[in-house]
Amino acid sequence: MLKAVLFDLDGTLLNRDESLKIFIDKQYERLNEWLPQIPKEKYIQRFIELDNRGYVWKDKVYHQLINEFGIEEITWEDLLRDYLTYFKENCVPFSNLISMLGELKRNNILIGIITNGKGQFQMDNIKALGIDKYTDTILISEWEGVKKPAPKIFKTALEKLDVSAKESVFIGDHPVKDVRAAQSVGMRTIWKRDHQWDNVKSDFIVDDLGEIPQIINQSNSVPY
Repeated sequence: MLKAVLFDLDGTLLNRDESLKIFIDKQYERLNEWLPQIPKEKYIQRFIELDNRGYVWKDKVYHQLINEFGIEEITWEDLLRDYLTYFKENCVPFSNLISMLGELKRNNILIGIITNGKGQFQMDNIKALGIDKYTDTILISEWEGVKKPAPKIFKTALEKLDVSAKESVFIGDHPVKDVRAAQSVGMRTIWKRDHQWDNVKSDFIVDDLGEIPQIINQSNSVPY
């Protein structure tokens, strides 16, 4: 029987692509007097390219932007500080996030989050989405000293929830860092479909978070 559902954050609960577009547009407007003669569309497009869907930390992204665009009136540290301060104000959830978590809680399912990233930054985003109050444990790689796909961070989460791997399911968008990594410790998995990948081998596949409670209910009605 499934007792716990654990989630990845970026690309699973948080629509990071959409959040980033909104943030970088607003950053340009906030700081454009120090970004001389750089067209907004070009600034946004280059940031998104360098960001590589969050897999490049922003100090490197802003270093590169400063160099490429010849920005002299503001430093990469200033740009990074702005990112850390304001990104959380632009967090966009995927559809049915809150209703899905609420239904899981009503069914007495334990809820956890395992995410890679900077500790306070990710926690700020979790709180901005309003989902911290639904969770029983949150593990962020910087604070844990280990990141996905390492088995340790998954095992630590299971220990905190006091459930076995077979009593839990992990939901994420990345085929290796989420799906395969969770499978390696014996957890069942749900892949949140992402257009970057296909042929991901998972127990279940969803396009919408609203599908998850039904999957959990159906799984608990049959032996595993």
